[in-house]
Amino acid sequence: MSIYARSAAYYDAIQSARGKDYEREAALIHDAIETRKRSGGNALLDAGCGTGRHLEFLRTWYDCEGLDVDRAMLAIAAQRVPAAPLHCQDMIGFNLDRRFDALIALFGAVAYVPNVRLLEQTLETFYRHLKPGGVAIVEPWVQPEAWHDGMVDARFADEPDLKVARMSVSRRDGNVAILNYSFMVAARDGVRTFNEPHRRMLFTREQYRSAFAHARFAVEFVEGGPSGRGLFIGTR
Repeated sequence: MSIYARSAAYYDAIQSARGKDYEREAALIHDAIETRKRSGGNALLDAGCGTGRHLEFLRTWYDCEGLDVDRAMLAIAAQRVPAAPLHCQDMIGFNLDRRFDALIALFGAVAYVPNVRLLEQTLETFYRHLKPGGVAIVEPWVQPEAWHDGMVDARFADEPDLKVARMSVSRRDGNVAILNYSFMVAARDGVRTFNEPHRRMLFTREQYRSAFAHARFAVEFVEGGPSGRGLFIGTR
């Protein structure tokens, strides 16, 4: 069963309500790629592509493909970007039998990789799927020192025929952040509630950098990025 099996249908509504600007983020990523890429093509893979919102805009510049382990999210992406090949595989060790000019993993998707060893394997997989001169961009999730244990969070989507509340109280178990989301959804067919547990790694900046280096990337860290948490950029 996918992590987002019940919430995928409401994911975009929540992100839109919180003001996430996918068009701006795609332009930022495009600029980061084009100022560093030395390969000659324009093939791009979005690992952890979710519902395909970044692909929707990145296809302006690239021959895009998406990859995600969650079938419920990919089903939405398939409707949004029907021309883009989509692959249901884990980013840790996928094998697509081809190489790309750019490979991206945005919005902290890499934090679902469960430990440092598998983070290194993930970056090795990225490296293997890039052409010489290709670029890998990873947007990290929360740094351990920035984590606030016990933080109460609520997000609300208010659309004409859909109301969604997503609430959580966070906690930490070592270097793992545990978020138990509670949803309340109101639509024309009634009101429903459900819970959705998420476990995400609090990797340090040095662990990201080390994983890139372990995979033989030339790596740099750029402040800012789509979510303000910076970007790790590796060149093969």
